[in-house]
Amino acid sequence: MANTKREKLFAEFPPVPTEKWEEVIAVDLKGADYERKLVWRTPEGFNVRPYYRAENLEGLKFLASEPGEFPYVRGTRCDNVWRVHQSLTVKCPEAANAEALKLLDSGVDSLGFSLTKGLSAAEVETLLRDIHLPAVEVVFSGEGVADVVEPVLAKIEKEGWQETASVHFVLDPIINRLSLTGAFCSPGGEKCFKMLAGLVRRTAAMKGVRVVTVSGENFSNAGSTIVEELAFTLSAGHEYLVRLMDEGLTVDEAARKIRFSMGVTSNYFMEMAKFRAARMLWANIVKGYNPEKGCSCKLFAHAVTSTWNQTVYDPYINMLRGTTEAMSAAIAGVHSLEVTPFNASFAEPDEFSKRIARNVELLLKHESHFDQVVDPAGGSYYIENLTQSIAAEAWKLFLELEEKGGYVAAFESGYVVERVDASAAAKDKSVAQRRITLLGANQYPNFTEVASDAVTEAAVTRRKKAGVLNPYRGAMAFEAMRLHVDRSGKTPKAFMLTAGHLAMARARAQFSCNFFACAGIRVQDNTFFKDLEEGVKAALESKAEIVVLCSSDDCYAELAPRVKEMLGDKAILVIAGAPACMAELEAQGIGNFIHVKSNVLDTLHNYLTQMGI
Repeated sequence: MANTKREKLFAEFPPVPTEKWEEVIAVDLKGADYERKLVWRTPEGFNVRPYYRAENLEGLKFLASEPGEFPYVRGTRCDNVWRVHQSLTVKCPEAANAEALKLLDSGVDSLGFSLTKGLSAAEVETLLRDIHLPAVEVVFSGEGVADVVEPVLAKIEKEGWQETASVHFVLDPIINRLSLTGAFCSPGGEKCFKMLAGLVRRTAAMKGVRVVTVSGENFSNAGSTIVEELAFTLSAGHEYLVRLMDEGLTVDEAARKIRFSMGVTSNYFMEMAKFRAARMLWANIVKGYNPEKGCSCKLFAHAVTSTWNQTVYDPYINMLRGTTEAMSAAIAGVHSLEVTPFNASFAEPDEFSKRIARNVELLLKHESHFDQVVDPAGGSYYIENLTQSIAAEAWKLFLELEEKGGYVAAFESGYVVERVDASAAAKDKSVAQRRITLLGANQYPNFTEVASDAVTEAAVTRRKKAGVLNPYRGAMAFEAMRLHVDRSGKTPKAFMLTAGHLAMARARAQFSCNFFACAGIRVQDNTFFKDLEEGVKAALESKAEIVVLCSSDDCYAELAPRVKEMLGDKAILVIAGAPACMAELEAQGIGNFIHVKSNVLDTLHNYLTQMGI
């Protein structure tokens, strides 16, 4: 008989109490402030400790639940099989159908049809030809979505697919209309909610059809924090719930017709925790209305990778961003997932970018086997605490919105946009100062890259309309600056004058090359100049508009004045660093310094202005 005795690993080692860990940490800190050095104050409004232990799980009530059990923190079902979703734009139903069938052959099992206009019943038939709805999920969105609802539902009835078809409509007057444009399709949205209530009744027998989609990714892409995206999305979902019940529907009838869509950023663990917290909070919101069936409390979640952090320069990095974001969503457990093609921010996605996008999910399924484990993050001291912290902060914000009369009232008062804009401004400042890194844009750019013709001014221009959500990309300010340089007809250059202390000179030269290349300024690096006069001579011969003196702080007091004198007004002298002698150098007319605390965006704009670009 096999030995089934279960032994606790490492039981022979004595347990180490938290106090002992803290004592060791205190020694290593050498008197530095613990909170400032090791505790992360998140933009979401709570602190993250440097480490967590089993004792930090005490008091977390949701830990006792299993996957498929209320409050569904660990998932709404007992498996982790998600649908691979990919969208395509419908201009011609015939062509869109052909593309859709190719996607199905390539591993996609959830199709998104983005409609540029309404379609007739015949055109719907053409679009869905050879697509078996019981086997394939289909999601309709775009300008013409309201016009295709009835033809699609008629087809479902005609084929007898009422029990098996999985079809969803992105009808979202609260976010896609009010929050993005500033107005409902009718005063107060009454017509919209009556229409949605009618569709809920119309599709009562169609279990796999959802007629409302809460498009929460718009908050994330407009610059909100994770907590704000979650709270505002749930608040909008609750508004639908209430408005539909006001139209005479039960909570069960309304809740089972609502689909949630949320963004996934590169904040890897926080995004995992967000989806876990979302399921718990929505379950409790619906439970408050005493539904007859427990399944009404389940959050139906679609995830789409972020567009906020996509870049048009060095765009292949977007593949890496999409991969880590997809991992977060897959581990968190979602119904369906869409990876945004890497070139979507500046071009119409082509076959290559779409293939890479869907293959990310196929690799996570078939090679990493993420679909074989339910809630792999469950039990992690760190992620369980993140889940609790995000849920607590989002719930506080949700209740604040309720006190203001619900999402619509809070939005119309300006509160929602004010919160999101403030968060976006904080992110913009962090991007400008490189506290948020966007590879290829504000840090580690490709030095030799020049924007292709596919990158237009419109692709890098941020447009803002007052009083509404304004989705944008975080890299736009850097990209607009760099594109302006690329298309200026000039080739500005920055020369690295490395002297004095070899190790510091090299380190600061690398820092400075990254700094100036973010604006498309060509950089000329140099290993080291033993003779300062030789270095200045080389700088002048290079015809560089900017000369960056790279050395140690101790050397600048002597070297900088000499370089200034030799350069004269033939180039802009910049000092790499913030030496203690800065005030002394400024008194001698040396006023340009770049360092880790610089506002990179503003500083580069200043130098470009001085160069006449």
